[in-house]
Amino acid sequence: MVDQLFQLWKGREMEVKKLSISWQLLIVLVLILQILSALAFDPYRILGVTRRASQADIKKAYKKLVRKWHPDKNKHPQAEDRFIEISKAYEILSHEGRRSEYDIYGHGGENQDYPRHHENRFRQYPGNFYFEESFMHFPFGSEHQEPIDERHLLHFSYYVNKVVPDSFKKPYLIKITSDWCFTCVHIEPVWKEVVEELEVLGVGIGVVHAGYERRLARHLGAHSTPSIIGIINGKISFFHNAVVPENLRQFIESLLPGNLVEKVTNKNYIQFLSGWQQKNKPHVLLFDKIPVIPLPFKLTAFAHKDCFLFGYVYVGTRGAEEMTRQFNVNVHVPTILIFKEYINKPADVIQAPYMKKEVIDDFITQNKYLLATRLTNQKLFQELCPVKRSHRQRKYCVVLLTPEAAKSTQPFEAFLSFAQANSQDTLRFMHAYSDRQPEFANAFLPDSETFRGKSVVSILERRNMGGRVVYKTLEDPWTGSENDKFTLLNYLEQLRKDSTLLSSEAVLPDLIDELAPMFLVRWLFSASAYIADWLEDLYYNNWREMIPLLSLAFSAIFVLFGTFIIQAFCDSNYDRESKHPDKRKAQEKAGKTVSSFTKESTSRVPKKGFVEVTELTDVTYTSNLVRLRPGHMNVVLILSNSTKTSLLQKFALEVYTFTGSSCLHFSFLSLDKHREWLEYLLEFAQDAAPIPNQYDKHFLDRDYTGYVLALNGHKKYFCLFKPQKTVEEEEALGACDLDSSLPLGESRGKPGSLGLKGKLSKLSLWMERLLEGSLQRFYIPSWPELD
Repeated sequence: MVDQLFQLWKGREMEVKKLSISWQLLIVLVLILQILSALAFDPYRILGVTRRASQADIKKAYKKLVRKWHPDKNKHPQAEDRFIEISKAYEILSHEGRRSEYDIYGHGGENQDYPRHHENRFRQYPGNFYFEESFMHFPFGSEHQEPIDERHLLHFSYYVNKVVPDSFKKPYLIKITSDWCFTCVHIEPVWKEVVEELEVLGVGIGVVHAGYERRLARHLGAHSTPSIIGIINGKISFFHNAVVPENLRQFIESLLPGNLVEKVTNKNYIQFLSGWQQKNKPHVLLFDKIPVIPLPFKLTAFAHKDCFLFGYVYVGTRGAEEMTRQFNVNVHVPTILIFKEYINKPADVIQAPYMKKEVIDDFITQNKYLLATRLTNQKLFQELCPVKRSHRQRKYCVVLLTPEAAKSTQPFEAFLSFAQANSQDTLRFMHAYSDRQPEFANAFLPDSETFRGKSVVSILERRNMGGRVVYKTLEDPWTGSENDKFTLLNYLEQLRKDSTLLSSEAVLPDLIDELAPMFLVRWLFSASAYIADWLEDLYYNNWREMIPLLSLAFSAIFVLFGTFIIQAFCDSNYDRESKHPDKRKAQEKAGKTVSSFTKESTSRVPKKGFVEVTELTDVTYTSNLVRLRPGHMNVVLILSNSTKTSLLQKFALEVYTFTGSSCLHFSFLSLDKHREWLEYLLEFAQDAAPIPNQYDKHFLDRDYTGYVLALNGHKKYFCLFKPQKTVEEEEALGACDLDSSLPLGESRGKPGSLGLKGKLSKLSLWMERLLEGSLQRFYIPSWPELD
């Protein structure tokens, strides 16, 4: 019995081992199949890029491979299969959502517009645990989001490339949600109701999951969930009221500009409809029995604001019967009328109890341009007169070139009636002011004086985007007569049969934008929009975004205020020290002042064993004079190339005892290079450089070598030392108030009359008086440039 049980146990053990081996083999086979499938299609390997490659690198590699493996160029048997693989790989890697899904799950979701974050039945949680989806049935979990949210999920690249550009045509309402958000569950029914209502009207809807799209949530400025924001013209606005349908509708309506639709009555409808001449746009009028402008009409007006002007007529107002009777409007049904050049009769009419958005958009798009639109910019010209792509897409453009003053005259009215009578898909009628677009008009006008100042009609066809056109200008000026109409009609009939009638060629310049606002106006609009956004952020206390800006502002204010206080104290101390005492006090304390400065000068010990003298040039001019610190002076020796060595040696001996002062700087100026600068400066000194007259033959030969200037760059004054032949005490001290009766030319002397070194023999005494402050100062308005 025991043996039988032992054999039975052995048999079961062998079966378990076989079963475990078979399961192991199955798992290995599955892993091998997964590896082979991954190796079979790897978009990174196919395009030859790494997993960290940027979009630019991926695009570059794709273009290179496409050119190589295109079936039309490469006759290799596998070229077509290779080309399909390259296209498939680029489709996955060029889309950020598909690329991230491939990196995570190993497939790119080829049949999806957005990445499915919740497609797998199993989800990985922290700690490498996997739970089946049926385990949890919480209504607020992301795995059970409403289908309406799944349909409107946004990611960052889609938002930047699609939502922001579309926001200039329609407003967007976006909800930011996240997992485990109880408030999101409460507002879900209201959100669903509003979305179903507004989406039909043309409002863009979006949902952002803050957990999966953190970059987009940070970009939108949503720091909590749930958040509801509106986007229009690329501008983000937050919803701050209670989440009820009425508030959300009012929020969308508040995003729209206030001047989209003008209220029209029997008093201003003629003025409104006549605005086509100035605005160059058709006008749209809505007749309805609702006192308030309907939101669908506002949304339509915003979508087509660049091409139309919109007005609203409330049929219940007094005097509306006149307009309804004139235009034959049924007051019980909403009616839309489009007016072009003729304001007494609408160009097109549509009326229905309930008009869908698609029907209204198609109706308005069909009447996008006037009968004879005025060419005001290059973009409008390219839309009206597109480039020929094929024979079926051929468009002939009939252009009337007329002076601006002749617009309301017979030629223009006749051209307008001709355009209305001969409206076809292959013909586009337009006009341009020859005086506002002279270069454009001269390309069609012959050089003959016959056409100068008159209206001319040309028929043209654009051949490429570079401006090349073929055209035919009527031989005679356009007067609007029946003969002119017959001639133009005959040309158009011939064009249907023979396109070679357009025998002339030209390259047209770009049109001038006539309606572009001035730079100041654009700047004011931008500044006002920026201030409004800043005030709105400040009003709603969006402190997380304001903290960096406020920190920067307070830091700048602190630095500027501290610099101003320090500079103010320095200037006040310096001014207090440099103030001149009264004459009476100066006489009483003259002896004490001289003795104190003499002791200071004699006790001054030079810090170096040499005198540092730099040349004053245009390079060192700013640092050594113009921007010299307060209280510092630059002592400049005037010399020439021939006297440079001997004068510098004597100058160094005379000023050596003063080098211990940190407020004195020593330089020399070349008279051969900068004579004009010196003579300009000496004009501010009393009789130092008298104005020459026609009898002064030696003006250009005056010898200024040996002159010394003490320049105060901060206070803009200088003191002058000049060598003299006399040995009088006042002159020997080099005072600035010397006898003005001695001409400056006499101090030059003949060569050898005064030794070069002897010119600076009294410079040390002059330096003592400079430090005492007893020399006369000559002030100048500003330092001249040193050329």
